[in-house]
Amino acid sequence: MESGNEIEILLVEDNPYDAELALISLNKHHLANKIVHVRDGAQALEFLFCTGPYAGGDHNSHPKVILLDLKLLRVDGLEVLRAMKSNPKTRHIPVVVMTSSREHRDIVDSYHLGVNSYIVENFSAAVGRLSFYWLLLNKIPPAADVLFNAPSN
Repeated sequence: MESGNEIEILLVEDNPYDAELALISLNKHHLANKIVHVRDGAQALEFLFCTGPYAGGDHNSHPKVILLDLKLLRVDGLEVLRAMKSNPKTRHIPVVVMTSSREHRDIVDSYHLGVNSYIVENFSAAVGRLSFYWLLLNKIPPAADVLFNAPSN
C-alpha cells in the first residue's frame, strides 16, 4: 500500500537555475506534488539512507525515480550512484542522469554503476517527459518484494 507521503521524485541538482526549470516543468506536467530537491550528493545520500537531517525518515519508503546531476558539490553524482546501487535497499530505484557532460568516461561509468538512463538534453524539456514515463508508465516491484524475493546469485 502506498503512503500519502510517498516521495515520487528525488531531484539532485546543485544549479538553482536548472532546479527551478525542472520544478516548473514538473508543475506543468502535474508531477511536482511529491518531489524532494536536494542540492548536492551528500544530501542525496542522507535522504536515501535516512541519516543526518533525514534520520527520522521512513527506511522503507523510497522515491519512484531519481533525477541525478553528475557534477555535484561534496559528493559527485557517480558516488551517489555507486552508493545507492551497491545497497540492496536502494539499488532498485530507477536513476536518470541528467547532465551537460558528454564525456565518454561519464557515460560509461554511469552505465557500469547501474544508471537506467543518461540524458544530455535541454533539462526542462526532458524532465516532464522522463518523469511521466518513470512515474506513470514504468512499473517496479514494491521495495519489500525487491528485498525479500530477490533471486539469489
